[in-house]
Amino acid sequence: MDNRPIGVFDSGLGGLTAVRELKKVLPNENIIYFGDTGRVPYGGRSTKTILQYAKEDIAFLLSKDVKCVMAACGTVSSTLPASVAQALPVPFIGVVEATAKAAAKATRSGIIGIIGTAATVRSKSYEQQLKALLPNCTTVARACPMFVPLVENGYLGKGNPITTAIAQEYLQPLKEAGVDTLIMGCTHYPLIADIIGEVMGDSVRLIDPGKETAHAAQQILQQKDLLARNNGKADYFVSDSVDSFRTIANLFLGEYAGGDVTQIDIDRYQLTISNP
Repeated sequence: MDNRPIGVFDSGLGGLTAVRELKKVLPNENIIYFGDTGRVPYGGRSTKTILQYAKEDIAFLLSKDVKCVMAACGTVSSTLPASVAQALPVPFIGVVEATAKAAAKATRSGIIGIIGTAATVRSKSYEQQLKALLPNCTTVARACPMFVPLVENGYLGKGNPITTAIAQEYLQPLKEAGVDTLIMGCTHYPLIADIIGEVMGDSVRLIDPGKETAHAAQQILQQKDLLARNNGKADYFVSDSVDSFRTIANLFLGEYAGGDVTQIDIDRYQLTISNP
């Protein structure tokens, strides 16, 4: 048993989808969430900048004595070198591996679509995982850079004309390719899953990275005997306005909303590890 909190971070609000799922499957766990709302989105940044931001985010969570770190961010999970993750003093959980496994299990035709930020698509991380699991599969990837700012600014809800129009443009090549499974390769995207699903059609299975990674975290904590017996509260930290975060976060979390929100200066946190 380990009553230390689980640490979760993302470039902004999207990682709240992972927090919501963690609260469903691990209700006794305390959670520390950091959303880098002052620097969102990460997806269009250079690899060097993404790594700098990720290391600062991880350093902040480690300062809170977390027992594991979850990168609820497809961009970071696709970019952070394995050597950095393995050198951390606590287990590191990214979204790519668990999400790819779920997609490989779900596909019927072997034609799998991947949508994500430009950095995620550029990394080909999902393709590499899928090819290892299903060597004969066909993957079709598409960067969807507008989805994150749309989500962050509240353009949600089935039928939203702006988000629907952009989704139709982004997703048409995947529809034409005949994908039967679609990886929503950014934790922001499940917040517009109703729109994505409507555009893709009922026959396409959508894979939610937050959900799959929460289940992976549950398995890892069980295996390492790190499960807790807490009251299950969450504390939230952001790098920009507390008020705007609180308003939108409550909408995203629904029945799992609640918890203190604090603004921090993320730039002052530096990650020091022995084998970077």
